[in-house]
Amino acid sequence: MLLRTMQGMHDDNQILIPPSFIAIHSDARGRLGLPVAELRVRYELCEDLAQQLVEQAGQLYHGGARSEEGVLLGMHAGLASPDANLAAPEARWITLRLAELLGWRSLALPDSA
Repeated sequence: MLLRTMQGMHDDNQILIPPSFIAIHSDARGRLGLPVAELRVRYELCEDLAQQLVEQAGQLYHGGARSEEGVLLGMHAGLASPDANLAAPEARWITLRLAELLGWRSLALPDSA
């Protein structure tokens, strides 16, 4: 229902926020825990981070990392650190998005990792 409401909004922004990202900022009843404008900013930040990490992850993998999983786990550890200023579900989302962008198998990361 929330997704349908967001898609029906009339504003100048044409970025479609994926349901997977909306879900990490929604409560059990599907209500957003932050204003839509802030959700959009958080999504753009997380998507940009995932896009920027593609090259670095590829370099780590081809530079001698043992596995795709190892690269992703290392990236997740950095994203989940307090210095990253990301919520734990955002760090998880970015890591899974990175795996998707690379065409790698997704990890089984806990929701609150």
